[in-house]
Amino acid sequence: MDDGVAQTRGSLWSSVATLFATSSTLVCCAIPALLVALGAGAALSSLVSVFPQVVWLSEHKEALFAISGAALALSGWIQWRNRTAPCPVDPRLRDACLRARKASARVYFVSLGFYLVGGWFAFVQPLLG
Repeated sequence: MDDGVAQTRGSLWSSVATLFATSSTLVCCAIPALLVALGAGAALSSLVSVFPQVVWLSEHKEALFAISGAALALSGWIQWRNRTAPCPVDPRLRDACLRARKASARVYFVSLGFYLVGGWFAFVQPLLG
């Protein structure tokens, strides 16, 4: 019997995975740009010396954004597909299902925000300065 719990759980997990994928766009592009803009170049230097992978992420930002964009598109499609999935009839389970659906949507939109901020600093901001 299909009660909608599996779809909602899958939607939540896809949103969480997308959040992690898109947060890498912040690490590669937005956080370093913010540190430099605030005059914290020394802090950025320390960050890069502790986490040299940041440089690798910045060097491969096109692939990073392509993968993150694909993850966002997939998660958005899953969100859209499951927006009308049935929830259980039991009031407690129904409420949990609806809460999970709302949490999933929130996580998705936070991920989308991360992606847009990272994209701004990676591709648009360099053209302006």
